[in-house]
This record gives sequence, structure tokens and C-alpha cells, in this order.
Amino acid sequence: MRSNHLSYGPKVIARFRAQKDSLPVRRNLSTGVSQWVTWACGTMEGMSYRATVRSRSSRPEMLVVDGLVLQVTRKAIKNMYLRIKPPQGDIVVSAPLRMTDGQIERFARERRSWILAQQQRIREARQRLADTAADGASRGGEPAGFIHDAASWWTPERRERAASAIDARLPALVEHWSAVIGKRPTHITLRAMTTRWGSCTPRTGRIRLNLQLGLLPPQYLEYVLVHEMTHLWASGHGAEFQRRMTQYLPDWRRLRRELNRYTTG
Repeated sequence: MRSNHLSYGPKVIARFRAQKDSLPVRRNLSTGVSQWVTWACGTMEGMSYRATVRSRSSRPEMLVVDGLVLQVTRKAIKNMYLRIKPPQGDIVVSAPLRMTDGQIERFARERRSWILAQQQRIREARQRLADTAADGASRGGEPAGFIHDAASWWTPERRERAASAIDARLPALVEHWSAVIGKRPTHITLRAMTTRWGSCTPRTGRIRLNLQLGLLPPQYLEYVLVHEMTHLWASGHGAEFQRRMTQYLPDWRRLRRELNRYTTG
């Protein structure tokens, strides 16, 4: 494996050797390799530098905090991040390398109410999806989450219902947003996707929409269409894309958050 290194002059190297023994060392038990945990700008007085680290993360650990099971991965990051992962509501924590278990426990306890609320939301979404599969129609007309076993879930009746709903709304939406955006898709295809709500090939002008949008509230079909049509101007999700989305749909971030709550896998 290619090692990470920095190139400095002899004087700097000598100063670094004199200081490195004071740096705390953590041994990776899986590889037996010792690593310097503290590596920050300013260690060498008066010098500025940047180190590129290819791999600075640990294997996931399990930490139980007042009945909450946390999957903790320590990484070369500055802040701690917590997310609740569908479909089971797993609690996933990314923490800085030097953060102690005690700090992580306090972090989780302070957010316990939020964690439980998110897990409950995921459970309810799973139940709505199960109800949809059982009776052929979702409560309130809203399925919950991507359909992963598309072959068995998408019966001819469901396909027809979803496609008919999209066909009833799409022509008017395309006409309206083509005038606003200044670009028009060449083709729009409906597909039973399992990992995304839509996609766009800017070079050809082709847009693909998730068939499941036909079973969701209509504002989400409009949001995904505008999102993909904006890619006809901006291929990525950078500043230009965000500027245009804000111009076209000022509340697009709220719609994105709401739509992503339907994602259970």
C-alpha cells in the first residue's frame, strides 16, 4: 500500500522528530499499525501544510446508551454526526477519532427524544408500506418508501393506477415548466425505480421518473420533474443547480425533505 507522507526540508524534519514522541498514539488492533491520532495545522510552529490522508477511520463499534444501540464509526472529521437509518431505524454515529465513549454517550442522551421520534416515524412508514402491499391501496393515497421488490409489488393494477395519475398531470406540468425553465425534455419515461425518484441525461434531454410518484401527493411529481428539468441546464447539484432550483421552486428543499421521508430503504 502506498504510504501517506509529506515532503519537508531537513530542518523541519528534525523539528518534527523532536515533537512526534509527544503525540498520542492509537494502535489499530485489526492491523497492528500504530497511528498518530493528533495531526493538526499548527503542530510545527510557523509552518503551514496540508496532509492528504487516504484512510483515517475505524471499524464500526457498538455502543449501548440507555437502551439505545449506536453503531459508532470514528473518522478523521471535526464534528460528530448522527443519523437514523431506514428501514430498521438503526442509529449510526460518525465521530472524530479522538472522541471518547463518554462524549458520544452524552451526545446521544441529549438527542434521545429526537432519536425515538425518528425511529417511530420510520416504523410508521414501514407499516404504511405493508398496508399498501396488503390491500392494494395506501392510506391517504400515499405509499411509504421505495418499492425494493418491484417485480412482486408492482401488479398490473398498481402500475395502471400510478401511470394514469402521472399521465393526467404530466402534460400540463411539462408545458408550464418548459416555459419557465427555458428547456424541454426530449423524452420522459416512467419506470419502477428502486433507489431514486428520477434521473436525467442532459446530453440527450431524456428524463426518467419513478412510477411510484403517481401514488404520492401531486406536489412531489412536480418537484421531481422540475429537479430533473433543471439538470438540462446544470448537470450536477452545485451552486448553479441550487440557484436555479431556488428561482423556480423557492421551497424545493422542504419538498425534498418531505419526499425523502418516504424512503425506507
